Amino acid sequence: MPKKKKTKKVKKIKKNKKVLVKKTKLDELPKKQANPNQEEKPEIKKIKKQATEKKQYGVKDFVVYPKHGVGKITAIEKAKIGQIEIQFYKIFIEKEKLTLTVPINQQSNLRPISSINQINKCVSILKTKPKIKRTMWSRRAQEYDQKINSGKIYELAEVVKDLNKNTDIIAEQSYSERQLFEKAYDRLKSEFEAVLKTTPEEVQKKMDKALGRNRNLLEN
Repeated sequence: MPKKKKTKKVKKIKKNKKVLVKKTKLDELPKKQANPNQEEKPEIKKIKKQATEKKQYGVKDFVVYPKHGVGKITAIEKAKIGQIEIQFYKIFIEKEKLTLTVPINQQSNLRPISSINQINKCVSILKTKPKIKRTMWSRRAQEYDQKINSGKIYELAEVVKDLNKNTDIIAEQSYSERQLFEKAYDRLKSEFEAVLKTTPEEVQKKMDKALGRNRNLLEN
């Protein structure tokens, strides 16, 4: 007889469990299923905008983009990419005949052109003696390239000074040395032109005088 009682108790417990499950399922039904005749509201999609950042530069301003050098802002435009509306600068790099598109929220990658005082300090750097390093050329070339692309004008002036071809001080340049020198020289020259607002010829005279170079050296 005790065994039968136990089986009855187990059955009752199972029934109670089933009832509880049914109740919870009814309670958890979503409102849309409970009210099938209710009209669904259309979802309104909002156009996202890029993180707001105040414009630092205007059209016709000169700026420096580290990997390409001095450029001029030709326009400030808007565009929609996916669901995001962005504002960007269009920058023309004269030396490379290249137009860059830089979003305004990434304008920290740009810097304004140097002041007259900074240009004068660069001239002083060009007048100092070049540092002759005894390390392997491949390692030095990498360091020079990093300095050229740093966007820092004093580092650029140091590269020009250190790679300056002057037979009284430095041995004849290799092809790769000459390539790096010309890249650094042209970058520095373009910033001198933008700041001093003078002709390329006048800027070249100024730089060559500071470097103690004959003008013919660049053309050979």
